[in-house]
Amino acid sequence: METAQQRLNEAFRTTKKAGRIRQKNESIIIQAAEIEFAQTGFKGTSLNAVAERAGLPKSNILYYFKSKQGLYGAVLADILLMWNQSFNDITAESDPAEVLYKYIEEKVQYSSTHPLASKIFATEVIQGAPHLEEYLASDLKLWVDDRASVIQAWIDAGKINPIKPVHLIFMIWSTTQHYADFATQIQWALGKEAYEEQDFKDATDTIAAIILGGLGLEIPAL
Repeated sequence: METAQQRLNEAFRTTKKAGRIRQKNESIIIQAAEIEFAQTGFKGTSLNAVAERAGLPKSNILYYFKSKQGLYGAVLADILLMWNQSFNDITAESDPAEVLYKYIEEKVQYSSTHPLASKIFATEVIQGAPHLEEYLASDLKLWVDDRASVIQAWIDAGKINPIKPVHLIFMIWSTTQHYADFATQIQWALGKEAYEEQDFKDATDTIAAIILGGLGLEIPAL
C-alpha cells in the first residue's frame, strides 16, 4: 500500500517535471516570439505565427502568457534581465576594471548572440516605450540609481576618475548595443556580409580601452 511519504515524493517529482516542461516551453515560445516581433513589430505579430514558429499549439501560448501583450512583455523582460544580470551584483568593494570590462564584454556578446533582442528594445523605445513605460519610469530608474551609487562610491574612494555615473552607464549601453541595432551599417563599413567573432572581440577591446582608460583604469588580465 502506498504511504503518505511516497505520495508526497511522487507529487514532488510530478511538480518538478511540470516545472521543467513549463520552463522549456516558455523558452521556446519567447525565442519564437523574439523573431516574430523583430521582423513584423508588435502590431504585425500574431500569436498564430508565434505558435507555428515555436511548433506548439496557440493554446499553450495563451496558457503561459495570457495574451499577445503578455507575451511581448515577457520578451522585453527577458531582454532586460539578460542585459543587466552581469551588472546586478556590483558593490563598492568590487574591482571597477573587472566588473566594467565584464559588463562591456557581455553586452557586446549579446549583440552577437541576441541581435534581434536589441532591435526589439530599440524599436520599443523609439516608439515611446508604450509597453515599457511603467518599467522605465520606476524599476529601470531604481536600477540605474543603484548602479550609479556604486560607481560614485568608486569615485569617492579614488578608484576611478570623477565622472557622472549615470552617463557612464548610458555610454556603455549605446556603444555596445550599437553593434546589434546598426549591424547593417557596420557590416557595410567593414565590407562584410556578416560579423566574424574577431569583430566582437575587437569591439570589446576598443570600447573597454577607451572607457576604462578614461576612468584611469587598465584592461584587467582575466
